[in-house]
Amino acid sequence: MKPNNLLIYNTLHRQKELFRPLHEGRVGMYVCGPTVYGDPHLGHARPAITFDLLFRYLTHLGYKVRYVRNITDVGHLEHDADEGDDKIQKKAKLEQLEPMEVAQHYSNRFHQAMEKLNCLPPSIEPHATGHIIEQEELVKEILANGFAYESNGSIYFDVEAYNHKHRYGILSGRNLEDVINHSRDLAGTEEKHNQVDFALWKKAQPEHIMRWPSPWGDGFPGWHCECTAMGRKYLGRQFDIHGGGMDLVFPHHECEIAQAVAAQGEPMVRYWMHNNMITINGQKMGKSLGNFITLFEFFEGTHEKLEQAYSPMTIRFFILQAHYRSTVDFSNEALQASKRGLDRLMEAFATLKRIEARPDGELTTSVAEELERKCYEAMDDDLNSPIVISHLFDACRIINQLADKKAHITPEGLKALRATFRTVTFDILGLRPEADGSNEREESFGGAVDLLLELRAKAKADKDWETSDRIRDVLASLNFEIKDTKDGVTWKLNR
Repeated sequence: MKPNNLLIYNTLHRQKELFRPLHEGRVGMYVCGPTVYGDPHLGHARPAITFDLLFRYLTHLGYKVRYVRNITDVGHLEHDADEGDDKIQKKAKLEQLEPMEVAQHYSNRFHQAMEKLNCLPPSIEPHATGHIIEQEELVKEILANGFAYESNGSIYFDVEAYNHKHRYGILSGRNLEDVINHSRDLAGTEEKHNQVDFALWKKAQPEHIMRWPSPWGDGFPGWHCECTAMGRKYLGRQFDIHGGGMDLVFPHHECEIAQAVAAQGEPMVRYWMHNNMITINGQKMGKSLGNFITLFEFFEGTHEKLEQAYSPMTIRFFILQAHYRSTVDFSNEALQASKRGLDRLMEAFATLKRIEARPDGELTTSVAEELERKCYEAMDDDLNSPIVISHLFDACRIINQLADKKAHITPEGLKALRATFRTVTFDILGLRPEADGSNEREESFGGAVDLLLELRAKAKADKDWETSDRIRDVLASLNFEIKDTKDGVTWKLNR
């Protein structure tokens, strides 16, 4: 059962829409990736996991997905989109490295973190520095169409000229007058005709390391150009989904829409999806505010705000427990609760593999069918992962009843329940057993524990209480919890 009624929230239209891709069976998806000048933090994990969930689910539904996620390694300036030092260049100067050394090092760190979080790699991962020609061609098209101008070796997008024929602010819901009134003063931006204009190409000052030749002189592309140029190159003049964090709606994605329309006369993206922020004490977590915690600090427990280390799967579960369009506030208590919830799911799956079916069981394949139906309904409702998790917890209660022999299930029902639980938990949600190996140990020790419990049962039948108690005590010392019930003995490995 793989339904085809996925509703996604289109930020452009501010409503849920039935997803229909441009091409039958194929989906083009572009997600804004990181600017690689520092270790990835928890804020980077949110979009990575959100769009990994979408990638997994679309693939599970049978679509062939081309997932493009870019790496920003040039043009993202420190103060705003047009002014200040290039963040990677500034880092390179501080550490006396080549800018590409900085970009490569932190790209590697980002990939390491994504692998730990079990995020699937994208189909294509283009770098901004590898697509300077495409960005220059984009700028030429916009100039030729009359929506940009040259000023002192730099090229700026003419927002007023664009707004006269189209609408600037369609994604964010802003009108141009509001944007002008809330823009910073013109001080230091005399090159621009209007303070709302944004750079398509910046002239490189003599001290600027990252520079490329262009028809307008040596320089570098504006930050907004890269996604438009690379999205069009790898996904075509129109593609299905563009995603990223809500902080990118304005100005980044707003400028992307304007660039695409100015260059080719029509929008490039059909569905805009944005995940909400991770906050700390109600404030956005991010590098610019200095309140971020890197993912590796979470994994190692080395940040002063952390009471303990948290595994990658705990972080993933923490993010999936909230709907992607809601905010998530960091706290140690919330992460500890996520660890308990994750442990509950992993324990249930390990228990499910040990349960024995009965031909006369009152539970049948309908249990798995109902779980599958509810999980699909939740995923089809704008990727409602917290509801999916709640349905898995409902299944955990049934699994515990089966383990305690308070209920019984047919062989066909057990096979279906195992398959559904595995598919939803591992294939769609992207969870996996903890890296510490506890679940693998439980599975590998299963046969030995069952054998010891058989010996204990025989000892009890023979009234050999010393041997019976010794087996129980040894298992308890190894963190195995043993329960004697009227229907037999159950066990689990405590962590």
